[in-house]
Amino acid sequence: MTGIVVLGSTNMDLVAYVAHAPKRGETVTGREFRTIPGGKGANQAVAAARAGGDVAMIGAVGSDEFGARLRGTLVSSGVDTDLLRTADGPSGTAHVVVDDDGGNAIVVIPGANGTVTALAPGDETLIATADTLLLQLELPLSAVLDGAGAARRHGVRTVLTPAPVQPLPPGLLAVTDLLVPNEHEAAAITGIADPHTAAGELLRRVPEVVITLGAAGSLYASRDRAPLTVPAPRVTAVDTTAAGDTFVGALAVALGEGRPVEQALRWASSAAALCVRRAGASTSMPYRPEIDAENDHRTTVQESDQESDTTS
Repeated sequence: MTGIVVLGSTNMDLVAYVAHAPKRGETVTGREFRTIPGGKGANQAVAAARAGGDVAMIGAVGSDEFGARLRGTLVSSGVDTDLLRTADGPSGTAHVVVDDDGGNAIVVIPGANGTVTALAPGDETLIATADTLLLQLELPLSAVLDGAGAARRHGVRTVLTPAPVQPLPPGLLAVTDLLVPNEHEAAAITGIADPHTAAGELLRRVPEVVITLGAAGSLYASRDRAPLTVPAPRVTAVDTTAAGDTFVGALAVALGEGRPVEQALRWASSAAALCVRRAGASTSMPYRPEIDAENDHRTTVQESDQESDTTS
């Protein structure tokens, strides 16, 4: 039984670190350049595996040097890559600029990811063994729809990260169990800037929503309970590139273990808080003992603050 299957992208991140991102027509001098395995699908797979999940990856890498390195990163993190295809030609790449505030701007070139237009033989059988299917939008929509449909046929929970943001076919939302946009993606999808109001609109289309709010934490909403906001730990961000994917990967593990929603969100936000303190995508993702320690520390601090408030 595979707990989590990820149908998604693999990219080599080509990362430039700068004091501030260049404006249109501007040239700036960077201080460092790194090549780091990434891609939203691979990021979520690595994050979930390091968080203790049993994870398998469906997608494609290229026949180039980047492809071998991407596959190796997944394998070394404990991800099953038996159904990760190798396509002739270049792997996907993401061209990332990270500024000194930890913010980023990204251009994605699909490469081998663009060849994944539908499920291949064996893919649906693997999905059918899972508890959860993680999806994003860096693969062609036809493949995402194919995967979500397979998950629905076999009673597998589908978690969709709608990024890069684009119009979502009603047929995809109809087979999505949990939608996890950030606040900007939620606004783009609904046309509503306020996350709470946007969450209400999204619940007309999917049963559950988690909107990530950056430093403000996350907002959970469902059709059968009151909304829940969970704050994020206070940290100084170094690089936010993989924060959302780390959050989703860890959340999938926590929910798969049967944790209550609030506990799962807190644990996932602890994982994301560790991630943003480090540079890179896959290189920044924490392992389960680190997440547990961060979460325990956060709980202790919160309880201490509550005691101080009570006695003051």
